[in-house]
Amino acid sequence: MLLEEGGGPPGPARRQPPKPRLPFLWRLKMRKKLKTIPSVLGIFRPVVGRCCHQCTPKSLGWKLLQPSPSLGFRDLLSVNETHTRYRGWLVRRLCGLAFVWGCRVYPGVTTDIGGQVRSSERVQKVLSSADSVFEVPDQQQQCPMLNTRGQASHFYSHVEVSISPVLLRVASWMVLKLLRFLFCNIQINLNQVAALQRATDMGAPLVFVFQQQCALDYVLIPHILFCHNLRVPYTVCHLQPGRSWLRLVLQRLGVVCPPPRPEGDAEASRLCEAIMTSFISLLLREGQSVSLALRGAHQQGPEELVRLQEALRDGSVPDVTLVPVAIAYDLPPQHSLRGQSPWSLCWSLASLLWDGRRGSVRIHFAQPFSLKEMCESRKCHVDGGRPLQELLLPSILGKSSESLSGCTSVSSMSPTSRCPESPPSERELSIALDLHLLHATSTCTAIMSTTLVSCLLLHKHREGVRLSQLCRDVLWLVEEVVFRNQDVGFGGSLPEVVFHAVSLLQPHLHLVRLPHTTDPLLAPRSTRTAILALAGHCPLLTHVFIMEAVGACAVLATLREVAACGGGGEVEFDVVLSQEELSERALQLCHLLPAAGYFPPCQSPYAFALDAVDSLVHCGVLVLEEQPQGQRMYDYWKREKVLIWSSAEDGDLSDSDCERQDTRCYKLGQPSQGPELFFFLCSLLSVQLRALSWAVEGLEFLQSPLPEPDCVAWLQSFLCDRASWGWRRYESTSADVVRAVVRTVIDLGVLERLEEQGRARAALGLSPLFQQPENRRKLHRFIEQFVYK
Repeated sequence: MLLEEGGGPPGPARRQPPKPRLPFLWRLKMRKKLKTIPSVLGIFRPVVGRCCHQCTPKSLGWKLLQPSPSLGFRDLLSVNETHTRYRGWLVRRLCGLAFVWGCRVYPGVTTDIGGQVRSSERVQKVLSSADSVFEVPDQQQQCPMLNTRGQASHFYSHVEVSISPVLLRVASWMVLKLLRFLFCNIQINLNQVAALQRATDMGAPLVFVFQQQCALDYVLIPHILFCHNLRVPYTVCHLQPGRSWLRLVLQRLGVVCPPPRPEGDAEASRLCEAIMTSFISLLLREGQSVSLALRGAHQQGPEELVRLQEALRDGSVPDVTLVPVAIAYDLPPQHSLRGQSPWSLCWSLASLLWDGRRGSVRIHFAQPFSLKEMCESRKCHVDGGRPLQELLLPSILGKSSESLSGCTSVSSMSPTSRCPESPPSERELSIALDLHLLHATSTCTAIMSTTLVSCLLLHKHREGVRLSQLCRDVLWLVEEVVFRNQDVGFGGSLPEVVFHAVSLLQPHLHLVRLPHTTDPLLAPRSTRTAILALAGHCPLLTHVFIMEAVGACAVLATLREVAACGGGGEVEFDVVLSQEELSERALQLCHLLPAAGYFPPCQSPYAFALDAVDSLVHCGVLVLEEQPQGQRMYDYWKREKVLIWSSAEDGDLSDSDCERQDTRCYKLGQPSQGPELFFFLCSLLSVQLRALSWAVEGLEFLQSPLPEPDCVAWLQSFLCDRASWGWRRYESTSADVVRAVVRTVIDLGVLERLEEQGRARAALGLSPLFQQPENRRKLHRFIEQFVYK
């Protein structure tokens, strides 16, 4: 790591060893003043990944995750002769090869899976109903090439997979060597591995579900299960290898790469869907494990989960055990491993090795639960929701004063074009399952040291911070994370933890040694690349503090309303706030934010809004305040649309007025962290809210109608230009944030889908309601009240 003198030009980053030695400057400053990570992390480790108590109570009663006695953690990369059956100097040099050769390989599919898929009833039904000619691109021209059965033969070649024991052992040994160059360590919770073994003994096939972050996700899960003598799953990989020989090698390792769906060809899509559904059903019937990737509702939709439901509904398998898997990287690899040629694949691997920054990986397996119980219970409240524009637009445009506490409709997460043959109830159940899995993987993902440092630098110390103060804030944030039953993916002394994180983030930071002091100054670089790299670590911590962040933004909006009512522009903090108003603001914000991954899927928005206000009391941001005689309290009654300043001494209040008033009042407290905690919580959600506010500003410049991909690209370009005008808040311009913003404005009715002749896809255009500038200004003011500046 480089110490910059007065902000000079940066030098090349040094490669950091797994246990870096601290520079003398750090040791001199921190040896006596800073503490180590508290021992509570070793004594009490949160049990993460419990399944939903409302939708799967029987699965929760299995008690597969047993916290005591603790079996500890194992570094997957630390392999020595004690992990083999042999001893000696030769074994010590070939311990990796001896280890993988001693791991158990379970028998694969015993039948001809390709022939079984061909003769399946689902595939034959599609073939008998389709007789059209498929046109496929062939370099320079379009030519009719294959009929329906010819296209089916092309699809069959993608699902003819099997697991070769010899090739699996050789590949595992090579993967073990590769991972040692990429990461310092890969930590596995042995208690969770024991839970997987107990779940395997129950008889139902296991389906591992994870959120895709990079190509290595597909490698880590089978490798971990193989090294712990568990059944290696068949992996459904959505990356295209590009070379036929590479696809054949992957198929011998149990990896199936579904063919890309032809654009605008409904019959080919139905055929591909039928083949993949039959393939998954046959694997589960044989008792094989399967690994699936969730790529988010805005990218993929719950197609894979629909296939599992159909296999269960058709009786192919009596039950399926779902296992959410969370993978946390200190520094996820940025290079893609899906090379289109051997040279590009080698170049990607060489780039990863040349980077030299080796982080840690923590992998958590959540508690397995029954898919059959989830489908039969029907206890998830995703059906019967109301459209977002019906919930929020009356409040935004001032046309209604009633409090709407309904649930937001989630039909937009799975459009009818996805799985068109499934009835609406089954699609809603798939969405519920998708939300449960996204929330489960988020709640059991470990918080890494780079996440803490990045979030503190972006949301608390944007202008820079002394290194000693950063260490104290990291210690405080660790305690807050563990208090919220979230695990952390590191341990050791505090200086080493912070030094490790700063070393990995060094290309995106300024570290300046000031004169006459031994405490350097640390600040994030102001470039878009650096800000986006740091912001990529923050969404997980936003999920941890989502309840407090929603409550803090509700308090901020209420304080701004008080300031606007008083005629002054400055926000006053010495104000008594009512619970009714805070809950109303929090409820509006819950509807405005995307539900996927953030909010518990089985909790109503109104209950979450009430808990958000209570959580601020628990962390000290708000304190309960009794209404003293003569003090004025701020209250805002929506149905009267007036601001009422009432006094406790007023004697002309009727009984109905007394019943209508909320007796619980709050006031901003003075927690140990002072107002910085309140501002920190508000800043966490400002990334999404600021992007939404800027998007509303840019609606007047939108040349609509535009296809949705073009609209997303234009909006991202506009947000980048808008961020460069002021404080360079480039974290609000990432691709994921922009896609979420587009989905929100569509659900709000700001943009509407336009079906026109001659267009292959539906275009997005500005709705007539928001073509009026006054309505756009009202929407902008509504969003801006929650944005922390």
